[in-house]
Amino acid sequence: MRVTNSFIQTQFLAAVSQLQANLAQTQNQVALGQSFTTPSQDPVAAGNVNNYNLALAQSQQFDRNANIAQNRLGLEDNALSQYQSALQSIRDLALQANNSSQTDENRSAIAAQVQQIRDTLLSIANSQDGNGEYLFSGFSSKTQPFGLTAAGATYAGDQGQRQLQIAVGRNVADGDNGATVFEQLRTGNGVFEATAGAANTGTGVLGASTVIDATAYDGGTYAINFLTASTFEVRDASNALITSGSFAAGQTIAFKGLQVTLNGQPAANDTFSVGASKNQGVFASVQNLLNALLSSTGNPAAAARLNNSIGTAINNIDQALQQSSNVRSSIGARLNAIDAQSVLGSNQQLQLKTMISQLQDLDYASALTRLNQQLTSLSAAQQSYSLTQGLSLFRYL
Repeated sequence: MRVTNSFIQTQFLAAVSQLQANLAQTQNQVALGQSFTTPSQDPVAAGNVNNYNLALAQSQQFDRNANIAQNRLGLEDNALSQYQSALQSIRDLALQANNSSQTDENRSAIAAQVQQIRDTLLSIANSQDGNGEYLFSGFSSKTQPFGLTAAGATYAGDQGQRQLQIAVGRNVADGDNGATVFEQLRTGNGVFEATAGAANTGTGVLGASTVIDATAYDGGTYAINFLTASTFEVRDASNALITSGSFAAGQTIAFKGLQVTLNGQPAANDTFSVGASKNQGVFASVQNLLNALLSSTGNPAAAARLNNSIGTAINNIDQALQQSSNVRSSIGARLNAIDAQSVLGSNQQLQLKTMISQLQDLDYASALTRLNQQLTSLSAAQQSYSLTQGLSLFRYL
């Protein structure tokens, strides 16, 4: 085989080109601090790094979702704290107004205070987050949820509850809709409510109403009818007699697993109804209280009606306070879940970053050693070629 100068030159240039490519690759790795810069350099490691990066990006998105939920829940909890304070103020004013020493003028002044606090409640119910979205509108976060009416307020939101994913297979609600917080409140004691007849002429005032045997109450409607000032009977919705007896002021009347206390002295033909609790909004309860506070108490029967109306309003406000406490407890549980998941997410991200680093980060000591070797090899190759190019037999003849 004839080895020509052209063949030698071609082989040399190919070898030098490869040495230069290897050197360039090593220099690039040192500059970027990565053991490979293209998938072709290490396909297996590159595939693993890509998978880990995808998992890391997903985990970081879960963190962002958790932060959004945490911020909105924090705003909601703060709003509900203010809401509870306002409700407690209304309750205190109602107790103050229910004192027999108060005049109609005093109760009118108390009503003005209640009205101001009612407006504060409306502002709280229409709270927004930093993005201008309403906290209590459900899915309709751009729609103002509440507007006052003569009977209380209307709710324009929906009953949805937005969910944000904070981990694989784990979602958390970032808020509560206004229907749940402000509208779907049980009246009375939460199981049943007792109310006085509007036409009562006596001074009977409802006191504590409790469930003594939940299994005995069938959820029906019953009427406590006074035949005389000292005798009563209880009938169901079909007018069937349930029980009857004599009555004295402050007596507790028990039937169907319920007991109702009556103070004062009812008159003959006075009635008190007992029925299952129903849903009523907090604004309706406050409006009913305002209506009662602005009513006249010119005689003992009117005073008893006022006492019964205020007592009913207080019971309903207590239910609103209980519901807000339940919601805040739920918020606390969700915030705890987010905190716990954030710790897990941080640990997972640290582990993923460590695995990516182990696969992709450059071993500088090894790389620099290899770089020096490649520089030496390239320099030696260039010098060898230069010497061989000058060789010729004619120089030795």
